[in-house]
Amino acid sequence: MSGGTPTAGGYMRQRHSQGYTSSGDDLEDDACSRPSTPLAPPFPKSRTWVEIVENLLWLASAVFIVYYGDRHSNFVYLLVHDDRIKRIPLYLGMLGVSLNIIFFLYSSMLIWGFRKSNEKWEISITAALPFITLLGVISFCLFCFALWPIWSVLTLPLVFTLFMACMVILPYLLLGTFRPQADTLRID
Repeated sequence: MSGGTPTAGGYMRQRHSQGYTSSGDDLEDDACSRPSTPLAPPFPKSRTWVEIVENLLWLASAVFIVYYGDRHSNFVYLLVHDDRIKRIPLYLGMLGVSLNIIFFLYSSMLIWGFRKSNEKWEISITAALPFITLLGVISFCLFCFALWPIWSVLTLPLVFTLFMACMVILPYLLLGTFRPQADTLRID
């Protein structure tokens, strides 16, 4: 092996890139110019039957809530026509949920354009995470306040059940898949 830094017993090889690992048998000039081995496409994690049953229970509960509403009319009809619902908190809660969805879509689209997406994800989400959480909690409270005259104490589990049903459905509504980045030669 040629080159390196002289030490007491011989030559020591130095690399200035922190992410460099080598098996020791490759040449120094050739180490970064070889294309990396392509990774196998990630397969979705197989779900256990318990997870599937839980997801089905959340979805069945949400369908029950939407279909039966207050036993006289369905949930959508109640949201549109019932005078017992406090409209201003309902609309503000919908605005908060819409802002959260817009932020997630914007950050997802923004991240897909970057080479090192894991670093950009940490930067963009970490800075806004308290805002997103606060907006979600405020929206939840506004929904509960707006729907309280119809279901009273049952409003809390009702809104939470609808939220969990949305969380179960959300992974299946992805706008696209992450594409693997093209292999390019590195210059260290």
